Amino acid sequence: MATQTQTTTAPPQMQTSHDSSYIPRGSVYTKLNFYAAPADGAKPFNYVETPPEGQPQRNFGDIELPVTINDIRGQESNFNIDTNAFATLTTGPSAEKDFTDDASIKKNYYPEVEELLLKNVPGAKRTLLFDHTIRRAIGNRNPVTRVHIDQTKASATARVRHHLPAEAETLLNDRVRIINVWRPLNGPVQHTPLAFADSQTFKDDALIGIEHRYPDRTGETAAVRHEDEQWYYWSGMENNERLFLECFDSKKGGRVPHTAFIDPRTPEGARQRESIEVRALVFG
Repeated sequence: MATQTQTTTAPPQMQTSHDSSYIPRGSVYTKLNFYAAPADGAKPFNYVETPPEGQPQRNFGDIELPVTINDIRGQESNFNIDTNAFATLTTGPSAEKDFTDDASIKKNYYPEVEELLLKNVPGAKRTLLFDHTIRRAIGNRNPVTRVHIDQTKASATARVRHHLPAEAETLLNDRVRIINVWRPLNGPVQHTPLAFADSQTFKDDALIGIEHRYPDRTGETAAVRHEDEQWYYWSGMENNERLFLECFDSKKGGRVPHTAFIDPRTPEGARQRESIEVRALVFG
């Protein structure tokens, strides 16, 4: 598959006035927040909840750098999860309507996600959906505007052992993937859309493991140093559209950095984005 050349030197775009219903489309020149190492050289960490007294929430910083983010709308078929570590699909209405109750989401939405994964991820034989996050502008789970990957090899392996301890060694001898299934809840998306990088276009040494500290355990996510990675987004995502983001693949090594971003073309009064992401172990 041909890839597009990533541009980081384009001039800022001319701003045009639009009403609040305007949906930005096409390539956009903006800035993303990349990893900046702790000043003291310590291992980077982030506390998921309130940190212990005297500790910062996280000990690493961000560096804001310009990138061009290309719109995949109209060329979705050029990308696939085995090559690029992301893929798109369109589906029907969900049985879950409100997305306000976790039990209802697990009952109504999880089976839909499982079916989509089994039908659309090459080689998938089994899935285990292990959590979900709803992001709304009002609340404590706002869109994350920092380039990251949800899992690393270490945390993916730990996930298998945590959720399926009796089968873990057998499962880990075969292909294991972690895939984040992302969708808006109030599309079309106008505000803080999601950007994602082609897995082929950056090296492993650009990834930095971050200790993700919970009260009862420590996981690991990955931050990203900026190199020459190619960035994309899917403009104006609708509620019936799904984005697969592969965070780990034990066979092909796919992993896709992603982040919410500020689109300078977003009109005044635009609807704040709401979304849900479901994370799944995919075997086979």
